[in-house]
Amino acid sequence: MSKLSDNWISEGWIDYEYKKYLLLGYLQSVNEQFKEVKLYPPLAELIRHYERLKSFKETKQQLKLNFPKDLKGMNMEKKQLEYQQRLNDDELMQELQNIVEFALPKFKKHIEEGKSIYDYIESNLEIAPVGITPIYQREGYAMLTFDTSKEVYVYRYTINLFQNSVDKFRGIALQFVKTVRQSLVNTFQRIKMDLVSSFSDLPNPPAWRIHSSQHIPLEESFVPVSKRLLLKTVDA
Repeated sequence: MSKLSDNWISEGWIDYEYKKYLLLGYLQSVNEQFKEVKLYPPLAELIRHYERLKSFKETKQQLKLNFPKDLKGMNMEKKQLEYQQRLNDDELMQELQNIVEFALPKFKKHIEEGKSIYDYIESNLEIAPVGITPIYQREGYAMLTFDTSKEVYVYRYTINLFQNSVDKFRGIALQFVKTVRQSLVNTFQRIKMDLVSSFSDLPNPPAWRIHSSQHIPLEESFVPVSKRLLLKTVDA
């Protein structure tokens, strides 16, 4: 199973063994992708599933805390009143609770494995400016390269600012431009100059070379890790 519905826990037959079977099948497919060093989309999906289940658990606990309680009696040893919950889990809610308790540590374990792969990939990346870097750096180009290849994968990046009522956030988008071949004549500076000639809306763009010493899947790992690295570098 390569995908798991966002509502997998409540969809269809709500049975502990059945949901366990679905989850383990999905996590097996995640393991296979991790073995191939393919981080995305599985890592993002794992985090989303984990946060949804954690929210479900916390909401259920909060509901219990806020629900009216009946006086049960007094504990004479502790000299305090004891209360009994009016809200008791029926069979369905208990089954859901059991599924959540089983699933949360499984998701957490796989998220940690994914982050370890992410850290390993990032530790093997080098980023350096191509030519002179202008003051305005929110739009520019990223040139992704591997040790074992002369191919240069050129992307255009844009950094956007998002804001809610409390905080500001930065996001980055990468759009594939073209693949070129680096040589003694076609240097990275030459590639940058060609980009300026081809795209006049960025007359003085920053350009970055991001180099991987390991050969890793381009779209599933190199690009997403490069986005974060580029955002940290430009935003530093």
